[in-house]
Amino acid sequence: MNALQNQPDVPAHRVVNRNGLLSGKAAFNPPSAMQTRLECEGILIVDDQIQNFAKHLWNPNLELL
Repeated sequence: MNALQNQPDVPAHRVVNRNGLLSGKAAFNPPSAMQTRLECEGILIVDDQIQNFAKHLWNPNLELL
């Protein structure tokens, strides 16, 4: 995903860890770009963590049945 961060058709900014932390932000230039892109999509982030993460979580085990 690091190599795909600047590809417009790959939403690499949406890849966060299992707790909703922006663990991949160091791969963006500047690192704040990951948070900025998520906030533009209406995601609230506090201290590098997505708030109401369960609401935004995509679980393929539930959604690709």
